Amino acid sequence: MSVRSAVLSQFKQVAQEQNKKLAPLSDDLPLSESGLDSLCFAIIVTRLEDALGVDPFTSTEQTEFPVTLADFIRFYEDAAK
Repeated sequence: MSVRSAVLSQFKQVAQEQNKKLAPLSDDLPLSESGLDSLCFAIIVTRLEDALGVDPFTSTEQTEFPVTLADFIRFYEDAAK
């Protein structure tokens, strides 16, 4: 499974589990407008760390956090290299 597929899958799964209305997923979707809250993102990050073996929020020196869905996916893709 690609990083992109893993991220999108977790967004959908967590939104369903947490009873959140997920906005249509597109690369330019601002994360703050996704319909997910901070708990949802914490769950996604934990699950992606298990699935991909990397947590880019602690394993990189990058100081800028992702703003859009594309940024979030690229953040994980770069960390998984």
